[in-house]
Amino acid sequence: MKLKTHLKSQLISSLLVTALCVTQASALEYGFDGADDYLFADPTSQDVIYQAEDQNVNRSKTATLIAPGFGTPTSYLRGSGEYLTPNLAPGAMSGGLVNAVGNYGYTDSSPGGYPATDTSISAGTYPPAGNENFTTSTIGYTDVTSDLYYAGGHLGTLKIPAIGVNVKIYQGTDSATLAKGAGHFTDTSIWAGNVCVAGHNRGTNCYFGEIHTLNIGDEITLTTMLGTRTYYVTSVQKISETDSSATGSTSDNRITLFTCVRNESAYRWCVTAVERT
Repeated sequence: MKLKTHLKSQLISSLLVTALCVTQASALEYGFDGADDYLFADPTSQDVIYQAEDQNVNRSKTATLIAPGFGTPTSYLRGSGEYLTPNLAPGAMSGGLVNAVGNYGYTDSSPGGYPATDTSISAGTYPPAGNENFTTSTIGYTDVTSDLYYAGGHLGTLKIPAIGVNVKIYQGTDSATLAKGAGHFTDTSIWAGNVCVAGHNRGTNCYFGEIHTLNIGDEITLTTMLGTRTYYVTSVQKISETDSSATGSTSDNRITLFTCVRNESAYRWCVTAVERT
């Protein structure tokens, strides 16, 4: 009798375990229906004027650079550093630096675009034979000093007639600064070289809300305590939020404008305008 009761208990236990397993297995059987078409909004992409990429630029390993050290004079400068393979780079000398500020440099047409690291070397001995086509190039940069501020606390005025912009520029790009006007990137030049400025694209102070509609050749005027410069738009691009290459110092005088892209937080509008010489 006890044996029958024991067997009966085991049978019931087995049936319960089996039932539980079947229940758990059926719980894994699920699916999702796709969203209806009407739930999707219209595309937010906007027309962009892209600058054509130069196909004649050397992008092979012979042009690869080792980045300069953190805090060095050229740590912020795009295209600076030391050749990874100096023995393969045309015109390069082992151990030399590229785009060393204030040093001799080849013109853009010279092989390698490599400048000497010793400014005392005379033109008669540098560069190596066959590469005499070189010139001195100076990276433009003007630091913000106390004497460059106007009485109202701003650094200058930016005018873009094509889109009706007339705004004062303040130091910094934080929210409080952009609430007053346009903001100057603190680690960029304020006059010579590349002047970088940011602004809002929506809200009360949306001074840069239409910069992506600018056309090649449109004028941008910058007035500071050092004078007035007129630049002409050369490119309008949509770039990654993390792309800071456009803020590097340059040998030409230019102004670079940045603002957000509506509904696309991963991108920024970048407008470049260069002074004609």
